[in-house]
Amino acid sequence: MQAILISTVAVALAEIGDKTQLLALVLAARYGRPWPIIAGITLATIANHAVAGALGVWLSALVPEVALRWGLALSFIAMGLWLLVPDSEDDAAGRYPYGVFVTTLIAFFLVEIGDKTQVATVVLAARFDPAWLVIAGTTLGMLAANVPVVIMGRFAADRLPMRAIHGAAAVVFIGLGVVAGLGYGGA
Repeated sequence: MQAILISTVAVALAEIGDKTQLLALVLAARYGRPWPIIAGITLATIANHAVAGALGVWLSALVPEVALRWGLALSFIAMGLWLLVPDSEDDAAGRYPYGVFVTTLIAFFLVEIGDKTQVATVVLAARFDPAWLVIAGTTLGMLAANVPVVIMGRFAADRLPMRAIHGAAAVVFIGLGVVAGLGYGGA
């Protein structure tokens, strides 16, 4: 249960202001059809994070437990620092000549490649067993961060204090990194 909880919270926090969240906003504003966008986000995330989870399982067989703990700790700290450098809407917005669902599916899958949430999925799947709980958690975290943006559209983005939210999320991630590095909580 710890795997799903940590994975969900880590990805939900990492997604705040991320380029995929901005992409969700752009798609919601452009198409105004939340359900195909949410379905595309869900399927793209499951596919992308399943690949990342498989990579994490493979790495866990090669890397000693203490190195995995430090990798998790350092990745949380790095994500915290990375959150302090927000993505821009230009990074997230791409133009695809397909329907809403296919556009969302392709865009989210491609934008997630190498993203901090994919990296987090690799590290978390290497650390926690079974990997499917990590993948479920990272997918839930992605949905927790993006579905409200899709539903509320531009209204939310114009009124949220993104700098303060990024700062708070960064502090949480750095704190999680310190806790994981010290070996508390099974991390």
